[in-house]
Amino acid sequence: MTKDQTLRIALPSKGALAKGTMNLLSACGLGVSRPNERQYFGSIPALPQVKVLFQRAADIFTKVEEGSVDLGITGYDVVCEEGQSHDDVIVIWDKLGYGKCKLVLAVPESWVDVSSIEDLAELTLLFRDKGKNLRIATKYHHLTQKWLYEKLIVHFSLVAVQGAMEAAPSMGYADMIADITSTGTTLRENRLKQIEGGTLIESQACLIGNKRLLQENKIKLETTQVFLELLEAQMESKKYVSITANVDGKSLDEIGDRLMYKSQLTGIAGLQGPTIAKVYSREKNSLYAVTIVVKQSMLLPAINHLRNVGGTDMTVSSPSYVFGSQSQIYESFLSKLK
Repeated sequence: MTKDQTLRIALPSKGALAKGTMNLLSACGLGVSRPNERQYFGSIPALPQVKVLFQRAADIFTKVEEGSVDLGITGYDVVCEEGQSHDDVIVIWDKLGYGKCKLVLAVPESWVDVSSIEDLAELTLLFRDKGKNLRIATKYHHLTQKWLYEKLIVHFSLVAVQGAMEAAPSMGYADMIADITSTGTTLRENRLKQIEGGTLIESQACLIGNKRLLQENKIKLETTQVFLELLEAQMESKKYVSITANVDGKSLDEIGDRLMYKSQLTGIAGLQGPTIAKVYSREKNSLYAVTIVVKQSMLLPAINHLRNVGGTDMTVSSPSYVFGSQSQIYESFLSKLK
């Protein structure tokens, strides 16, 4: 395989995003091989046409944008901050289900009169009247400035900070911060509080791609389809369970009618309906095995429905994958390429 046909994927090298990404890919049958944590490169044995590059989550957007890699998994907050004017980068999947956090405005707890965005707007005017600007420490300059301007808050200045953002107000080089939080614990430990209405964006892990590189290479596009199909089918499978029960009855049709017409709730007789097969038993000649696939939330109603039609010996299993007639994610991805 030539180099330009290899699909290159950048993955987070450490932290919560790295752990979540590895868990997701492993569950999809796309486990990543990385000989040791100091190596920057890895592979996916199930997809030998894929090469993995490990990077800091904050740098993955840049790697995709410059074309060093074709795909990347990073935080949606990073994409929103860095992707202001990069047309080559497209968001393929914005919600992978892990790494959830939010970008918030936080002020010192001692500011008892500042608890909402309206209070903050009034505070900036007080600062202006004193010939000052409210100083906000953040790594998210574009997002913070744009969001505040949309709220008609304009009298502030942004302070670039490297390292622990939460220490900025107590150290005196900023008045407040705009930073990422997941639980709020670190903010509270540093005597900071989120202000009401001060959530700029909600974020989680997302999949991005280089539009130009993927458009130009059919082989990479085909590999991307396999990658997306497996991710989508595995994530879709978490929504469903498969239930099998033995039911005593006169015939396949008679049991089918009981299952379909006695169901008071939509979906408890299966997504499309039950699958019924003859059970060859030494004790009973009238047993049939009934299998239905239902949403997780309908598990107990479906169990009770099977009981009501004579179901016994019920077993429940979770599917590894659920494939639709086509991959919605891949079709959406193709439309973005065009």
